[in-house]
Amino acid sequence: MDDKIRVLIVDDSAFMRNAIKSMITSDKDIQVVGVACDGVEALEKVQILKPDIVTLDVEMPRMDGLETLRQIMDKYPIPVIMVSSLTVEGAKTTLQALELGAVDFIPKNLSELSVNIVNIKLMLIDKLKQIGGKKMRLKRRAAQASPQHAQHTPQAKAVKFTSSKRMAIVAIGTSTGGPKALQMVIPILPKNFPVPVVVSQHMPANFTGPFAERLNQLSQMQVKEAKQGEKIENGIVYIAPGTGHMSLIKRGFDRIVNIAENAEFIYKPSVDVMMMSVAAANPGACLGVILTGMGNDGLKGMRAIKDSGGRTLAQNEDTCVVYGMPKAVVDADIADKVVPIDDVAGEIINSI
Repeated sequence: MDDKIRVLIVDDSAFMRNAIKSMITSDKDIQVVGVACDGVEALEKVQILKPDIVTLDVEMPRMDGLETLRQIMDKYPIPVIMVSSLTVEGAKTTLQALELGAVDFIPKNLSELSVNIVNIKLMLIDKLKQIGGKKMRLKRRAAQASPQHAQHTPQAKAVKFTSSKRMAIVAIGTSTGGPKALQMVIPILPKNFPVPVVVSQHMPANFTGPFAERLNQLSQMQVKEAKQGEKIENGIVYIAPGTGHMSLIKRGFDRIVNIAENAEFIYKPSVDVMMMSVAAANPGACLGVILTGMGNDGLKGMRAIKDSGGRTLAQNEDTCVVYGMPKAVVDADIADKVVPIDDVAGEIINSI
């Protein structure tokens, strides 16, 4: 029993509490140690039950999800997965929660997604096991630096990459834990960064636009959601939209954004699709960066970048929320260098 992942479910809807509980208790490695119907009850039960991970609704009586999250991070910092509406407004609230310390989110409208209910169940169980299974105890929120005060002169050790060519583009891929990781990387890149940056972060369609806007507020470089058919330019960070898979098509000296569906790739937007196209459009002149995330999306793309003569960088295990995507790259011996998240921006700057 002690080895099971202990979960506290917090939601004001009895239906949602039961739906989540029935989904996750089907896995023998997960134990629901309690449920709470609002934030006040949640804080009491976190203190008493000491769960490994919490699923937390946003809209609740007495104390809402964001205030509950703030207090959990201040008093009992443990991993929290938000249960989020997939609306634009829900996206903004969820992104705020991720900044406050939540590690990930799942869709709120589980009852409306009966067609995909099996996939949602597997996704939720996978997230709980990969995140809760680490038995993480996070830093208290007050001790964490705000992205607005990010250090803009990162110190990184000299890097020796296999390629000596000048890089023409940076491609970053991430998933679970990615929003916070990207906030520790993108805002540090200087305003005069000489090449474009393309980013694929697994996110629903309504989330990628608000996420790009938030990163833009925090960053020296311009950050925007990529648009179909636009030409990418130096000094701009392009966030792949969640409406499909982003790739770059070379037309003469220009690189043009293409957004398309592709059933072969289950994670959206796909890191592999983006990185493979980057390698094809900029052979030997691209830097691939793989950050925290579940699964192995990005393995094919990082291999393509490496095979083209480009450079590859992976986040280390200790600083990942989930060491899945970087692990796949490291295990395949594709990464030129493996570094903690605090060093990633500096390594990117040093490599250009």
